[in-house]
Amino acid sequence: MTAASPEHLRTRGDAGRAAEYPPLPEPLAVGVYDNHTHLEIADGALPIDVHEHLERAASVGVLGAVQVGTDVATSRWSADVAEREPRLLAAVALHPNEAPELEASGTLDDALAVIDELAARPRVRAIGETGLDFYRTADEGRGAQFRSFEAHLDIAKRHGLALQIHDRDAHDEVVETLRRVGAPERTVFHCFSGGEELARLATSEGWYLSFAGNVTFKNAENLRDALRVAPRDRILVETDAPYLTPVPLRGRPNAPYLVPHTVRFMAGVLGADLDEFCEQVASNTVAVYGPWHDDPVRGAAG
Repeated sequence: MTAASPEHLRTRGDAGRAAEYPPLPEPLAVGVYDNHTHLEIADGALPIDVHEHLERAASVGVLGAVQVGTDVATSRWSADVAEREPRLLAAVALHPNEAPELEASGTLDDALAVIDELAARPRVRAIGETGLDFYRTADEGRGAQFRSFEAHLDIAKRHGLALQIHDRDAHDEVVETLRRVGAPERTVFHCFSGGEELARLATSEGWYLSFAGNVTFKNAENLRDALRVAPRDRILVETDAPYLTPVPLRGRPNAPYLVPHTVRFMAGVLGADLDEFCEQVASNTVAVYGPWHDDPVRGAAG
């Protein structure tokens, strides 16, 4: 991690930082929400602060976003900024790739206790992103990932919060854990990475599929197959900004204001009326996280 501006905790360390943010897309007539973004990360040749991100988003019909933590520092930052900014809600968690290092240092339980504490704050509406990631973690670190994931499931259920799952190269193990331990009532596969089979299985359990900009990528036919079979009331949209910038803007920084590119593409894949599709996706998002403008009774968002 390199130095970041006062508005951010981190600076993205790859080539994406050399590029400029794309222009504003055509506004949506019916607004939607970005249900997974990382505004703590500064990106691009000229990084954008949180307020500017949300002003740009509002100008094109993106009504709000869920700001997502991945460790203690970013989770605390996410909870704090959501309390100051009515267009943001927060999700807090330890990313699965954090768990082995925390376990090795003897601090995993302490970190989980902080997540549990943050989960009680009213504008924290989800536990995430948590789950399993077998792409970067070797066999010896997977036990810590399972322990962390199961602890996050417990936190979500005790606080009546939604769950945002990070699932990379671990589809079967994620599903087995959700079934064995018990999934929260509102469970979201963030940046859905499976195909038609996982989509059918997950939605049969009542879980939600959140699609990011990679659904637009040429080699992502599996994601489009999943989108086609998903019930409309189980579909969400996200950016995972600053990552996964949709076509035709790949190679440039991503941001919540670029959601219209992805949601238009999704509606096209489905042959759906754009306004009706946006209305459904927005309704789904509020069903998962509750309203942005008010503090709901916990556990009653659905």
